Amino acid sequence: TLATSNMSQAENIARTLVRHDVKATFFMANEKTVRGDYSLDPSWASYWRARVAEGHAFGTHTWDHWYFRSDLPDGKVRYARGGRARELDAQGVCKELRRVETRFRELTGRSLDPIWSAPGGRTTPNTLAAASACGYRHVHWSPAGNLGDDLPADKYPNQALLARALRNLRDGDIMIMHLGIQSRKDPFAPMLDPLLAALKERGFCFATLSKTTP
Repeated sequence: TLATSNMSQAENIARTLVRHDVKATFFMANEKTVRGDYSLDPSWASYWRARVAEGHAFGTHTWDHWYFRSDLPDGKVRYARGGRARELDAQGVCKELRRVETRFRELTGRSLDPIWSAPGGRTTPNTLAAASACGYRHVHWSPAGNLGDDLPADKYPNQALLARALRNLRDGDIMIMHLGIQSRKDPFAPMLDPLLAALKERGFCFATLSKTTP
């Protein structure tokens, strides 16, 4: 799976997926990019249309990319990031998820697959129930599938992350990486090419989450 983030590696990753004929699942939030715009602005329409044409799957990662911190006694959810917080009821959770789908359909003419991934992987019972009632099934990456591309490069260099992934990944694992992380000085995206090549040599095949069972 691929999450939007700052999009600095978006084109590089797209080319790598084409080169290996791998279909991925993109989870999208409306995040600020290195171009100064946002990942679901009309300026990114051509990028997303190209990914649709390539046959990838697409899910919602919430519109604002805040975090679902805790359930509240009244059935609401505390949704927060960076010192800001607000309370969402079930309708509010649904709106956060569906807003991505509405914009994606405007940009590409395609609806999302009925899946979502919570920012940071953080969910709560109320959040999951609200999303399910809204028609979205939550999916989470596997522990071994967390490639670590959001970690500091000085402590977690690319070759070490690549070796760790190849050592730990097993059949059925869901991998996650981002389309660019601002805080990482040495992007991990170039490692996707040798990672996919090595996994394919070991007999791995790849499927989108829209084609897997819950």
